[in-house]
Amino acid sequence: MDLPLISTGSKLKRIVDALAVAVVLAAMVAAARATGLDLSGAEPKLLPPEQAFRFSARALDSKTLEGRFDVVDGYYLYRDKLHFVLQAAPPALEKTELPAGQSKHDEFFGDVEIYRGAVTIKLPIAGGSPGQSLVLVADSQGCADVGVCYPPTRQRVRLTVPQAGAGSGPSVAASPPRKGLFD
Repeated sequence: MDLPLISTGSKLKRIVDALAVAVVLAAMVAAARATGLDLSGAEPKLLPPEQAFRFSARALDSKTLEGRFDVVDGYYLYRDKLHFVLQAAPPALEKTELPAGQSKHDEFFGDVEIYRGAVTIKLPIAGGSPGQSLVLVADSQGCADVGVCYPPTRQRVRLTVPQAGAGSGPSVAASPPRKGLFD
């Protein structure tokens, strides 16, 4: 849901997105109850979003970062809900080209693209210097196949730009997990 006066990275937009998910979940529960489905004890065991959609990243060189989501079986990420920023600039992220996703018809959101399994994203940067410490912030949103969707999730990774000719930096897992929607 995009409102014309809300910027893409704003907290207000995340609140609006979270409320939209809550409305969809409430509608799903109401529909299930209306059809006579007994929801008591039917709650599936769901993973926290940071476990269902594990994020890691590494600095390939002073011009490129690489982000990776490992999506657990039974879960998927929405392609159009992936957003990346560097916590402080310079350097700055340049235009990111996301890989194609799988097509899915979503009962509430229509035709969307999703990712399952592992997805790797090249993130070009401008102004990176060897030895520089960076904090990459990844925003995402996904669902479990059982029909439960998560609110937007934010994960952070601290990376060091490798020295010229030293090869890629190590892969770093997002840690610690986010504390809440407004962290």
